[in-house]
Amino acid sequence: MEKLPMPLAELTYLVVEDNEFQRRWLVAMLTNLGASRIVEAADGLSALAILQDPQQGIDICFIDLNIPGMDGMELIRHMARSANPVSIVLASALDPALVFSVESMSQAYGVNLLGTITKPATPEGLAALISRFGTQASRRPAPSGDGEAPTLEEILHGLQEDQFVPYFQPKVELATGKVKGVEAFARWEHPRRGLMGPGTFIPALEANGKMDQLSWSIIRQSAAACRNLHDAGHPLSVSLNMASQPLGELEFAEHFAACMIAHGIEPGFITIEITESAASTEMPVFLENLARLRMKGFTLAVDDYGTGDASMQHHLRIPFSELKIDRSFVAGAAHNEALGLALASSLELAQKLRRESTAVGVETRQDWDLLHKLGCTNAQGYFIAKPMAFMALPGWIEEWSQFF
Repeated sequence: MEKLPMPLAELTYLVVEDNEFQRRWLVAMLTNLGASRIVEAADGLSALAILQDPQQGIDICFIDLNIPGMDGMELIRHMARSANPVSIVLASALDPALVFSVESMSQAYGVNLLGTITKPATPEGLAALISRFGTQASRRPAPSGDGEAPTLEEILHGLQEDQFVPYFQPKVELATGKVKGVEAFARWEHPRRGLMGPGTFIPALEANGKMDQLSWSIIRQSAAACRNLHDAGHPLSVSLNMASQPLGELEFAEHFAACMIAHGIEPGFITIEITESAASTEMPVFLENLARLRMKGFTLAVDDYGTGDASMQHHLRIPFSELKIDRSFVAGAAHNEALGLALASSLELAQKLRRESTAVGVETRQDWDLLHKLGCTNAQGYFIAKPMAFMALPGWIEEWSQFF
């Protein structure tokens, strides 16, 4: 039996299970995997007391849904209100449809859900879920240096000082393993707070109608990066997430095309991603800009497919050529029948519409293998690579290409 890597073996685990045999079995498997700090609780109230004790320092909590007193769902609700960011793994022998509902509830509460194990658990299944801990933790927003959220004034000052840069996450073709492109994500390289994710600045910019400056900064830098990649012998496409606000401005399509011409980039190498919720907009200028961009040869993609309330009629108004399947349909689909059916249905739709499909949130080999089997076109996620600074991208491409 393989052991957990040392950082994971040194975590503190809490096992919440009322059945003594099941609890002892889970503790024994964790011990055999190398875990040394394991705490036990036989009911929800005891578990909550342990979780609220800062001296315990619980990192991962295994929760049986059907426990006495306070059941697993109520425990998760209390955990969501806590300032302690404990990751959870659900353990249950209940109906998969019910478990899927609880998974959705946990994610809606904002709890860091690593996944679900079906009783009886296996060492391999445990190890696979625990290995997600580092991946999930690295996705959390970077804390600010003084613990306070940046003000709008500070954000705008950062934009004036060119502190915002794109980080790039590779997109790989499943059939061949070849790198097909990269997606640009805005990051803030704050001189005092460090690297900050979009959750720390985009809400404030959107709420105050100030997205234009950030959007154009990322567009120009991404265009330059695309040009540099091509000059270095890597003719990859670059995907850009576009907010509704810039696309609602007159002449956006013309200015966007002019920017790409200035950098010597063919339109076919640029993909503009529109969130599914934005696809339902009725703004005529928004729709006109998308139509003009498509006429000029740029590629359009519907992002976060499956999470918004846009109907297929709304989707078809947009001349998209790529459907990006949201991570909520991908993670765990290899082991969850309901998720697997939803994923297969989404991919079948893309195939029937003769569109490319890209699955995001691909975190395990099982995710990759299932997507390959279902005929998904491209994959993107931490199993392949995290978003990275442009300087790291050429080296990563060379290293990845050695395997294909």
